[in-house]
This record gives sequence, C-alpha cells and structure tokens, in this order.
Amino acid sequence: MMSLKECINSVRNGQKSCEELTSQTLKRIRSEDSYNIFLEVYDTESLEQAREVDKRIKSGNAGELAGCVIGVKDIICLAGKKVTCGSHILENYVSPYTATAIEKLEAADAVVVGKTNMDEFAMGSTNENSYFGPVLDPVDKELVPGGSSGGSAAAVAAKLVPVTLGSDTGGSIRQPAAFCGITGIKPTYGRVSRFGLVAFASSLDQIGPMGQNVEDVATILKVISGYDKRDSTSVNVEVPDFQLELSSPIKKDSIRIGYLSDMYGEGLDEEIKKSIMETIDKLKTDGFTVGEVKLPHMSYAISVYYIIANAEASSNLARYDGARYGHRAEGAGDLKGMYLASRNSGFGEEVMRRIILGTYVLSAGYYDAYYRKAQKVRRLIYDDFKNAFQDYDVLITPTTPTPPYKIGEKIDDPLAMYLGDIFTIPVNLAGLPGLSIPCGKTKAGLPIGLQIIGKHFDESSILKTGHYIEQNY
Repeated sequence: MMSLKECINSVRNGQKSCEELTSQTLKRIRSEDSYNIFLEVYDTESLEQAREVDKRIKSGNAGELAGCVIGVKDIICLAGKKVTCGSHILENYVSPYTATAIEKLEAADAVVVGKTNMDEFAMGSTNENSYFGPVLDPVDKELVPGGSSGGSAAAVAAKLVPVTLGSDTGGSIRQPAAFCGITGIKPTYGRVSRFGLVAFASSLDQIGPMGQNVEDVATILKVISGYDKRDSTSVNVEVPDFQLELSSPIKKDSIRIGYLSDMYGEGLDEEIKKSIMETIDKLKTDGFTVGEVKLPHMSYAISVYYIIANAEASSNLARYDGARYGHRAEGAGDLKGMYLASRNSGFGEEVMRRIILGTYVLSAGYYDAYYRKAQKVRRLIYDDFKNAFQDYDVLITPTTPTPPYKIGEKIDDPLAMYLGDIFTIPVNLAGLPGLSIPCGKTKAGLPIGLQIIGKHFDESSILKTGHYIEQNY
C-alpha cells in the first residue's frame, strides 16, 4: 500500500482517482482485516464522498488531502454514525454531531472509511478491554497491538489505510505505534480541538495522527490543528506548516538533544536500551549536541496519573447511567436499580475498576490525601520538564519498556500493564508533545519504539528530529 504522500500525489497527477483509491481501500479492509481492526466500515458513504472529491479535483478546487483515505478511532464523533468507545454501554449509540478534527479532515477532502477498534473508553494498553474483542497485532497475531488506539495502529501496520486518527491520554497513540512498528504523535495539549472526542480524562486527552512515517503524520497534524471556540481548552496559537518544514535540511546546531538517564533503570528491556543508546550515539557522531538529563520526580508519574485520570474518568463517565443515552438494563424495579444494573452490565471490568478508584480518591476524607496531592506532584513533573528544556530542545526516551507481548499475558495483572506506560505518561501530565517512531527490532523481530518529547507547541522540533532519524538510521 502507498504512503499518504504517494496517495495524494497519485491523485494530483491523475494516475488514480479518489474513488479508485477508496474502492481499493474498502476491498483491502473487507478481504484482509482478520485482525479485528474495524468496528464499522462506510462503504457507500465513503465512495460517494470520493466521487465528490474527484469532481473538485477536475474543477481545480480540491483540498490538500484529496487522495487521503483515513480510519478514525471509535471515540471520535461522526454525525449519523455509531461512536461506541469500544463499550457495550454505547454499542448502538449514534452521534448527533461531528468532531472538529473530522470536520477539518473532510474540509480538506480526506475520506473517512470507518471506525477502528479500541480499549473500552480508551482505558487500556493492549486493546484487550474492547467489548468487541481484542485487536491482533499485524506484526504477529499472537501479540497485543498496544492500546488504547490499538485498532488505529494496527490499521496502518496491516496496510489497510495509510493514516488514522487516535487519541492519547497516557500513551494511547505512542505505545501502540511502538508495538505495531509505525509512527504516531500526541500533540501539545490544546493544539488539536477535543470537541467531539468522548472524554476519558479531560485534562489529559488529545487527538493525534498515526501513519507509516513522520511526513505523513505531519501532514495530518497540520490539517487537524488550530483553535476551536467550541473547546475551552483549545489554544489560539499559530499552526506551522509541519510538512513544509520537513522539506528543508535540519540544522544540527539548532536542536539540542537530551536523553533521560534516570529512566533507564530496572524494567527496561536490554535490547530496547541498546537500540535507543545506539541511536543517541549516532546523533552525537553526526554533530548534534547531546547530553544526559535527570527528571527527579518521574518515579511518581504513574501513581499521579492513575489518581488524576481515574478521578476525571469517574466524573466523566457518571453520565452513562441508562437514563439519558446508551445501554439501559431491563427489569430494574426502581431508578436506583436501573442505574446499578445498567452500569454493571454496560461497563467492562477495567472501566469499573477505574471508576471505583477515581470515586474513592475524590471522596470526602481522601480528596486531600490523594487527588490534591497528585495535582501538586503533577506540577513538580511539569517543572522538571521546564528545567530540562532550558538546556535542550527535545528529549529522547524509549516509547515502551518492553516489546509487544502475547495476548492474555498481562490481562490478569493490571499493575504490570500500567507500568508499561512509564515513558509516555509524564508527557501527558505535563501537556507536552510526544512522537514515537520505529527504532529497529529485537532479535526476535519485534518492533522497538523511540519517543521524542518537545516543548509546548514545538511539534516542529520533534518532527524534524524524528524525520532525520527515520531518513538516516
């Protein structure tokens, strides 16, 4: 399958029509999706949309994404289509409106072909928490693809579509990108509108693109970025032409690179450590300024995240009670019984675990001991990054501490799965942008991901650094 750039160029050059590209994509999905990736595919609508794009191409009025066929994580709303969030409680819920990110894609003439599978309400690191069954990793069907955007990552890795949208609350774009051997970026908090993104943890969630390479995700990021008055957390800052910036050679004296020496402790796979350090050594040899960085409060990041994220989840998911929308249990004797039965039968085990934990840390007598204290430590983590960025422009870490593992291997040990987000979670807590790119493979042929972290609203530097590594190593 062609990359996004190749798809767009083939349409611009008249080698293929958008309808032809869309038809081929639909055929691939129907014949090759044995990985349980797509929850819904829009055959008729996407072909109709592609024909309209072809008309605009002929008239010279086509958008910059004409030729882009894209899949979208099923937590992002599209009017008139289901948005299940991978949950039984929203199994048949149809969205009444479209997310800003999708509006921008369609305004640029991208064609959305369907919704991808995911961990329920984006809670998980393996895609095993989906009500609709686990996604299989195209690298090896016995392995997890990562989560929660596992379907979006697998769709690109399986070459069903060139690009997808995911969402990232604690690593849910970058971690599955690493496990599937593709590229994914979590933008700065506020860079991309969250309007139409079903909330998990509102102070952490961000929409971002996944693709085969850095240039493809840069192209999508440019389109979906920008201020949106419908999102109170959207920030009105200039959106660079990320793709254009990649076309000029990187100035090695303009990007100083730090690597986090205090993150290479117990639990990091030796082959991953070796691969990341080899890349760092190559950057030094090539003339980049490279040095060690310490972030003193990183060891608290996972604890802080699972207090704050679960507290916000407890609040956000209170709306799913069987009364307003979504699944309603039958046969309950009274209102309270309906609430209990609907939530017990509608939510999966992991979601209920997180709601209970979140409700506990927000309860009277525990709020100060847990939630307030976690917010204070979150600020310390933010300050650690702020101090590091006084000396460096980007920071490099592994994306994950281990390669992808077998389905079922950690499902009964939630803590072990939570620890798998040790490198990605701090980025969300600080609201920073983070990019995951492939960085070689283990001896067993499993993909390794390298994470590049940037300053607020400096996606340009991490994309340039990632593009350089991608092109040269």
